[in-house]
Amino acid sequence: MKKLFVLLSFFTCITAGNAVNAQTSDESAVAAAVESLRKAILDGDKAALEKISAEKLTYGHSSGQIENKEEFVAALATGKADFTRIDISDQKILITGNTAIVRHVLKGDVVLSGAATTLNLSVMQVWLKQGKDWKLLARQAIKII
Repeated sequence: MKKLFVLLSFFTCITAGNAVNAQTSDESAVAAAVESLRKAILDGDKAALEKISAEKLTYGHSSGQIENKEEFVAALATGKADFTRIDISDQKILITGNTAIVRHVLKGDVVLSGAATTLNLSVMQVWLKQGKDWKLLARQAIKII
């Protein structure tokens, strides 16, 4: 009986360790997707923005404006919104199944239709795992005062 208990304890530890590693792997992949999105936004890279965005994207700005995928990509690819700096801090990632919620603080500089603006935002993103890739499904930002 004692040997059975030790054996079950051993397998429980191995299984728990694998679950932690899998979550860490997904968290790393989501963090990498967030960084890819940041770079694509800075570069106004249309192909990268289209690739990382889910087809049903809903992208909410701190102004209250909401864009779909096409509008989001077009604003950045055409230079209507031209980011010159994006710094992300205090990032937290929560994964449940094939969905990830990311919260962080975004500080940056953007030129919107010719007017320079400095941003200080609290951002929530929802990412959906499709196959091996994480796609941005939803984003909402609020101004930090």
